[in-house]
Amino acid sequence: MQVGIEKSVVTPLIKKKSRVKNRGLSIQVSNALLSILLIIWEVAGALGKLNPILLPRPSTIIREFVSLTASGELAMHLGVSTWRALLGFLLGGGLGLAAGIWVGFSYKTERLLDPSLQMLRTLPHLAIAPLFILWFGFGEASKILLIAKGCFFPLYVNTFLGIRSVDGKLFDVGRVLQFSHWQMITKLIVPASLPNIFLGIRLSISVAWLGLVVAEMMGSSTGIGFLINDARSFSLTSVVFVGIIVFAIVGKLSDSLVKLIERRMLRWQDSYKGEGSS
Repeated sequence: MQVGIEKSVVTPLIKKKSRVKNRGLSIQVSNALLSILLIIWEVAGALGKLNPILLPRPSTIIREFVSLTASGELAMHLGVSTWRALLGFLLGGGLGLAAGIWVGFSYKTERLLDPSLQMLRTLPHLAIAPLFILWFGFGEASKILLIAKGCFFPLYVNTFLGIRSVDGKLFDVGRVLQFSHWQMITKLIVPASLPNIFLGIRLSISVAWLGLVVAEMMGSSTGIGFLINDARSFSLTSVVFVGIIVFAIVGKLSDSLVKLIERRMLRWQDSYKGEGSS
């Protein structure tokens, strides 16, 4: 009996140590590959094998990054872009979540609204950006609404699919317990749909940054998108790379934050996580 208890305690610890070790090894391999790539890039640039206008050396990009950071220009543009992306995400994502719950919960609403929404979902940002500028001008409204348009659909679609994939037995339980529509939504449907909703949030955040680039490139005097577009006009490729890297880092950090929240809120979920995860 004692041996069984000790085994039940020791085995999870061994598995946890194995996961940590494998994760650390994967990070080391990834960092090593990235370092090798950067060294090859730097050496090729130093030997004149690369056109500095088309592909500047990593050291040049780093110097440009340090210069923009020291002057405060990068922080100013990043702050403006982050604020726009956040407002657009909250507006579009909030409406998408509400619409997804509404349409997912009502078959009649689905028949009424979903075909039109699916048609609007296929419209690309670049195609409708000129219309937004004509309708709302070059101010902040057109940029935020363009971002919101992109953020709406990932959350709408994934929330709708999450609700429609809920086990029908939960609805029977809600009827037996005499839940109201609001209780049915908040206590049964939304919790069961959380994995899909979090996926929609992650996709909406990534679309927010993509929409931000389009919005800032088509009519703006501030923001990372403007910084990239302005640098492109003067062939300052190192500044373009700085803007791209900043977008990549901020996008990754925001996605990691959502994944952390998702992991903590969905601890109850027992799903397949891939080979080597156990």
